Amino acid sequence: MIQKYKAVEAHMTIDLEDLLNSILASLDRISHIPSKDIPNIDLYMDQVTTFMDKRLRSTTRNPKEDKILTKTMINNYAKNDLLPPPVKKKYTKDHMIMLIFIYYFKGILSISDIQAILGPLAERFFHKDGTMNMQKIYDEAFGMEQEHVQTLKKSIEEDYRIAQETFAGVDSDDREFLQFFSFISLMSYDVYVKKLLVEKMIDGYAERKKEAQENSARQEKGNGTLKDQESADAGGKKGKKHAAESAGTAAGKSENPDRNGRADAQQSAQDEQAKRVKSLLEAQAKEET
Repeated sequence: MIQKYKAVEAHMTIDLEDLLNSILASLDRISHIPSKDIPNIDLYMDQVTTFMDKRLRSTTRNPKEDKILTKTMINNYAKNDLLPPPVKKKYTKDHMIMLIFIYYFKGILSISDIQAILGPLAERFFHKDGTMNMQKIYDEAFGMEQEHVQTLKKSIEEDYRIAQETFAGVDSDDREFLQFFSFISLMSYDVYVKKLLVEKMIDGYAERKKEAQENSARQEKGNGTLKDQESADAGGKKGKKHAAESAGTAAGKSENPDRNGRADAQQSAQDEQAKRVKSLLEAQAKEET
């Protein structure tokens, strides 16, 4: 088996310079869908998949075989909160923008990571009117494309130069393959590191968001407890005041029983005296007659 493999390798030639030129040329052909080309009218599912297939087919590894976006994929994105649900079975321009982001992200990120990034984006800007909206975000994000392509070209050319300097003491047949392997390894390492950084950034954002939510919940709970305490204190003070007033009234009545009794006796004496005077006057009148 090994001998057969070596025999095949003997008839293969790997021209790294041609490979490099092919890669650089392919970068020039990469382009996103301009926002002005995304329909402003609402689309049904079949219209969405047809549009995406037509505009993104050239970005696939195997254009004749690879699937872009299927009905099942789109439905799953909605179920997993990657995509807001359609409105009466129709998808808006904002839906289309979200689907394009998902298409590019899914090549390197997990579904949960994509949801962690696109979820807050949808909450803040999906179908929102204001100074910032989904189309402006899309244009800004993809507007960096051309400048970044030039940076990528320089990075790839540097990886190629480094790979060409590896395995200098190896036989020419093996050296050709090993330098090819070095070139792939360098570019793969670059992808690996950037992917790792993106995942760390997403994890950090998720942790900060969770912490902020917990702090907010604690604060709301604390405010609720404080209000309950203030209400209880106010109720207690009112109850105490009422009790004090009632006690004062009762005390007033209980402190003056003698005074009330003396007043009643005095009134009775006055009434008795008035009766005697009246009787005397009546007797005197009879005598005079």
